[in-house]
Amino acid sequence: MRRPTPVGSGRREGVGQAAEILAFMRRHALAVQASVSAEGGPQAAVVGFIVTDDFEVVFDTVDTTRKVANLRRTPRCALVIGGIANRDERTVQLEGITDEPTGTELDRLKELYFVRFPGGRDRQHWPGVTYIRVKAQWLRFSDSIGLRQ
Repeated sequence: MRRPTPVGSGRREGVGQAAEILAFMRRHALAVQASVSAEGGPQAAVVGFIVTDDFEVVFDTVDTTRKVANLRRTPRCALVIGGIANRDERTVQLEGITDEPTGTELDRLKELYFVRFPGGRDRQHWPGVTYIRVKAQWLRFSDSIGLRQ
């Protein structure tokens, strides 16, 4: 997969910051995930996530949630990672296309997910559990010191 081009990335812009952005994302376990309802309104939820070397964000959820219904209908979402630690306003804002991987691709992603969330091994057997992958198409690393909006 082609990595998304970081934009608006604070003090130093460009793809050269990809490793730094990836490390920042991996320091966090929770993100705010947003999708669009059937009526066109915004819906947001906090999700536990992992991120692959290709900036794929993966989280699990049950298929009865609003986010799953939204993403199955309109497979696009946005995530915000970071920005909640005291005196650390840095964030990654990410937009991408979602899918629900299957087969060997799902197995690969679940193994990565279980390293971060060992309890996911038990949760995978719950009725209706599904795994959502967000393939990043755009992201911005915002450092309030270097980027004022």
